[in-house]
Amino acid sequence: MSVPVKVVVGSHVWVEDPEIAWIDGEVVEVNGEEIKIICTSGKTIVANASDVYPKDTEAPPHGIDDMTKLAYLHEPGVLQNLRCRYDINEIYVSIYLLIFMNFPNLLMINDGVSQSILVSGESGAGKTESTKMLMQYLAYMGGRAAAEGRTVEQQVLESNPVLEAFGNAKTVRNNNSSRFGKFVEIQFDQTGRISGAAIRTYLLERSRVCQVSDPERNYHCFYMLCAAPPEDAIFRVVAAVLHLGNIEFAKGQEIDSSEPKDDKSRFHLRMAAELFMCDEKSLEDSLCKRVIVTRDETITKWLDPDSASVSRDALAKIVYSRLFDWIVDKINNSIGQDPDSKVLIGVLDIYGFESFKTNSFEQFCINLTNEKLQQHFNQKPGGIIALLDEACMFPRSTHETFSQKLYQTFKSHKRFSKPKLSPTDFTIYHYAGDVTYQTELFLDKNKDYVVAEHQSLLSASRCSFVADLFPPLPEESSKTSKFSSIGSQFKQQLQSLLETLSATEPHYVRCVKPNNLLKPSIFENNNVLQQLRCGGVLEAIRISCAGYPTRRTFVEFIARFGILAPDVLNGSCDEVTASKRILEKVDLKGYQIGKTKVFLRAGQMAELDARRNEVLGRSASIIQRKVRSYLTRKTFVLLRQSAIQIQASCRVQVARHRYEKMRKEAACRMIQKDLRMYLARKAYNRLCSSAVSIQTGMRVMGACNELRFRKQTKAAIIIQSRCRGYLAHLHYLRIKKAAISTQCAWRGRVARRELRKLKIAAKETGALQAAKTMLEKQVEELTCQLQLEKRMRADIEEAKTQENAKLQNALQEMQVQFQETKEMLIKERENAKKADEKVPIIQEVPAIDHEMMNKLTAENEKLKDLVSSLEKKIDETERKYEETNKISEERLKQALDAESKIIQLKTDMQRLEEKLSDMETEDQILRQQVSLHSPVGKMSEHLAIASEPHLENGHHGTEEKKTSESESATPVKKFGTESDNKLRKSQIERQNESVDSLIKCVSQDLGFSNGKPVAAFTIYKCLLHWKSFEAEKTSVFDRLIQMIGSALENQDNNEHMAYWLSNTSTLLLLLQRSLRTTGAASLQQKPPPAPSLFGRMAQGFRSSFSSANVSVDVVRQVEAKYPALLFKQQLTAYVETIYGIIRDNLKKDLSSVLSSCIQVYPVLVQKIFSQIFSYINSQLFNSLLLRHECCTFSNGEYVKSGLAELELWCGQTKEEYVGSSWDELKHIRQAVGFLVIHQKSRISYDDLTSDLCPILSVQQLYRICTLYWDDNYNTRSVSPDVISSMRELMPEDSNDTASDSNDAASNSFLLDDNSSIPFSVDDISSVIHEKDFSDVKPAAQLLENQAFQFLQD
Repeated sequence: MSVPVKVVVGSHVWVEDPEIAWIDGEVVEVNGEEIKIICTSGKTIVANASDVYPKDTEAPPHGIDDMTKLAYLHEPGVLQNLRCRYDINEIYVSIYLLIFMNFPNLLMINDGVSQSILVSGESGAGKTESTKMLMQYLAYMGGRAAAEGRTVEQQVLESNPVLEAFGNAKTVRNNNSSRFGKFVEIQFDQTGRISGAAIRTYLLERSRVCQVSDPERNYHCFYMLCAAPPEDAIFRVVAAVLHLGNIEFAKGQEIDSSEPKDDKSRFHLRMAAELFMCDEKSLEDSLCKRVIVTRDETITKWLDPDSASVSRDALAKIVYSRLFDWIVDKINNSIGQDPDSKVLIGVLDIYGFESFKTNSFEQFCINLTNEKLQQHFNQKPGGIIALLDEACMFPRSTHETFSQKLYQTFKSHKRFSKPKLSPTDFTIYHYAGDVTYQTELFLDKNKDYVVAEHQSLLSASRCSFVADLFPPLPEESSKTSKFSSIGSQFKQQLQSLLETLSATEPHYVRCVKPNNLLKPSIFENNNVLQQLRCGGVLEAIRISCAGYPTRRTFVEFIARFGILAPDVLNGSCDEVTASKRILEKVDLKGYQIGKTKVFLRAGQMAELDARRNEVLGRSASIIQRKVRSYLTRKTFVLLRQSAIQIQASCRVQVARHRYEKMRKEAACRMIQKDLRMYLARKAYNRLCSSAVSIQTGMRVMGACNELRFRKQTKAAIIIQSRCRGYLAHLHYLRIKKAAISTQCAWRGRVARRELRKLKIAAKETGALQAAKTMLEKQVEELTCQLQLEKRMRADIEEAKTQENAKLQNALQEMQVQFQETKEMLIKERENAKKADEKVPIIQEVPAIDHEMMNKLTAENEKLKDLVSSLEKKIDETERKYEETNKISEERLKQALDAESKIIQLKTDMQRLEEKLSDMETEDQILRQQVSLHSPVGKMSEHLAIASEPHLENGHHGTEEKKTSESESATPVKKFGTESDNKLRKSQIERQNESVDSLIKCVSQDLGFSNGKPVAAFTIYKCLLHWKSFEAEKTSVFDRLIQMIGSALENQDNNEHMAYWLSNTSTLLLLLQRSLRTTGAASLQQKPPPAPSLFGRMAQGFRSSFSSANVSVDVVRQVEAKYPALLFKQQLTAYVETIYGIIRDNLKKDLSSVLSSCIQVYPVLVQKIFSQIFSYINSQLFNSLLLRHECCTFSNGEYVKSGLAELELWCGQTKEEYVGSSWDELKHIRQAVGFLVIHQKSRISYDDLTSDLCPILSVQQLYRICTLYWDDNYNTRSVSPDVISSMRELMPEDSNDTASDSNDAASNSFLLDDNSSIPFSVDDISSVIHEKDFSDVKPAAQLLENQAFQFLQD
């Protein structure tokens, strides 16, 4: 926890104090590494900078319930927080689930995970009371209504006083200390209610029955018994133990013998015998004698007084231990356990770490338990307990020899040492501190054996209760005595406890005792700090400081350190970015940014606080400067106002004198001004009258001259206009005559040129017609050939199916025959071995043995030949099967090639028809132009044709606009730049250019706009604008189909195929909602095409035209003609083809193409994954049924791990993409579950068919059970009875060759791969019926072309 802290003057820190552990203060002086601190107590301390810890001055005075939120997670901070919480009586705090768990967070049964709660602490810290509170809380949260008498939770709570009476005692530190470990299992049903409970006890302190240190006391039940007479069998046993403890022994008459010391001892002996209801003499003999049984005789040996005392103590300890175990069992039986419960909450009340002045065997076991629970104790196989057991097995071993053995064994161990002052003690370095143990009583306290005399005496007791505590031992165990010790039992119990805890989710409760005076409102810092060290809390804090001990939410972090970067407080960025900017500005390294918090390493919080204090210090200096400036300025303003008032009074007096002087001067100037004004006005009046007279004469003369000039100018303008009008009229007449002559000559020349072109085109029309006829013949021939290939393929498929069924049946027969032959061979070998064993060794008859061996050898050779012939037949059958598959695949490929050739020929023929129709239209137009005789009429007609609106791209209109008379009357206005351009470029060329631009653009990867394919949207809008859906003839659809077909040549690129699947399905959806047929007449205008691949695939993909909620601005209903409907059928076939390609590619490689299906509609992705999982199911399941090496235990575990990863992937993937794909693996999942299950021989037929494999048929189960073999553990398959039951339920002709395909299908145990198309147009429409295409942006390349400006509408 020690990290360098930047300390400056004014910092608040914690410094170590010998009296109260830690004390806070303020730094007043810093000299290098030495700092001077004034504590809150008033004293001054000089300490090293590395020995202090920063203090959080902004921590709340009432403390924090979750100590992970402390600004500084160190020892003084934790101690101060506990003290604050203790002062306000809020004693429950939490830190990483390691200390003081808050009760309401414990019950997490709803998660389906078992829980365990470990309660530990010093003796008297409140472990038992905390356990009771936990039990009450769990009983309240998980209680159920009382059904019969008391409920389970009531019985569990009522059992605590009984266990405390027999297992608790007064110690030095606690008046009611639990001297045993208790683990209570509370079982819950599926509804979260308590359904049962069980109590497990660990390491009862037996030695307390016989040895009690002052001022401690024995178990409570003894004192309760002394206060009242015994009333039942339990108290009889307790009273007998008390009397046994009062028996003393003295030397007897014989050597090394013993007997009761006096009459008092004999009285207690007699009372113990009466309470045990056994013979007094037999009890005395069992305490004072030992019976040694040898092979020849039985020897009775006397015991000396010390040995007799040891025997007495052993009897008392074993009786009390058996009584305590009986009480625990009785409580468990009374409460009742739920065998069907799979979820439980365990509460462990275990003693905490103990370190006293004298530490014996009990403290060693307690501290070992805490080490194990802390998971820090690394014990070797030959540890201290093993050496202790070894020493106890030798009669002459003492604690000195045991200590020497320890020193020799662990002298180099880093956690073991020998004290210098004691020859028999040893010290262990625990996680909570060093503990020195005294070995004087280790051997006695570790011995735990039942003396045979005690066993036989008490098992023969007349009291049934006592006899039940000591049931008779079996004869074998009674003859052989095995050594038993407390240490070995403790290790077993501890190992069982750790296994139980590892199977549950642990929670920890650390109880801390505030003082040793057992009084309230007293908080001893040193005592609490020692308990925190012993409880592992400070160890957990140290581990936490190695990571990220300081964790602050973004809001708290910004609120505290926002002043380090003021620009983040204006709200221009979010909390995460603001936190990053603050950390980057202070140049902090090693931190982490989480989802909701900032994680800081140890010392970084102090560094940030130091930076923050610097900023606050600078801000305080600025504030002080401003305040001082304000006060100084205020004083200055007052002084200045006083001075101004004095100056104002003086200046007023001076001003008065000046004003009197100025009044006199002003009066003099006014008199002078009036006089001078009078003289000046008089001179001005004389000059003004003279000037007015001169100006009047000059203006009259100028007006006369202006009137004369205007009259002359008007006459000249009239003469010029008449002359220029005459000249312009003559020039216009000449230009008009020349223009008409030029137009007539040019139009005649153009007409003659067009006539020559028409004549040449007429000659080419005959050749095109012949080519069309020849192509039609080729199409018919290829169609016939394709139908023939299909019939042949169907026959081959049928023959292949029958051949496969025969081969599979033959293969099964060969395998069965091979298995029977192998079994016969094994039986023959066993018979031969038995025959060899029966023949006596003395009687040697070589002739008989050789003859038998020759016979067996010959039979063995025959069996080997038979096996080799069967294997050859199997290989030949598999080879024929593979050849048949190859032939069928080649014929399928040929059929697909022929299909594509037919489509190409149809496309070429349709183009030729359109070209012929275009040429006929142009020929008709030009003939009409030539038939006109008048040059003016020809010009007007030509202009009319040229001025027609543009025909729609890709098709021809059925109506022509008539030429108006106004156009022929004014030919000059129609003749210009527009007419010249239309003459240079024909309409068909413009149509083809637009189509070429569209094809060139959509052939590229245009991507997606707002999740929708741009190419499909662009094609649809172009077809809608050009009115291609309403055209009788058009080549646009053929060009698009050809473009899509060429784009699908790269079938191995799944990303490319997914892109075109998205475009084709979207375009098909738009056609589905736009095309509206005009009735039967429109469809009968052309005969239906020959059945092709598209036609056949479209038969299973029909759907009704249903309306959808799509934007009216994008999709609108149109009257569809035959080419549009044919295009829709071809597009439907392409959607199915692309889907099949993607599905087959995914079967080859599933994981590398998952990211390519993001933009495809979820229904298509869902169907792909369903069929892929079905394919995986069929392939893996068929491999198990056909291959003997696959049907093994190890292969089952391997496949199970793969299925687990696949299930994890399905759980992490969205439901809209995966769907119910996981259910497709049900066959292989159940088969693998059977392979990996243990003890198959114990499984019945009903369990196999109803629980393990309900989906599998009897033939499949029989196949798996007979092929199974365990390559790891050599375990057997199911029992022969189960296999015979399967054989009886199987059809009699299951091994015979099926007579027809139906029988073959019913008797086959293999799964088929379904490769059909599993969706329709309605499925796509139902998924995306609310999708709006109005936000799709068209391709940027087409927007640059003027002909595609309509895409922006």
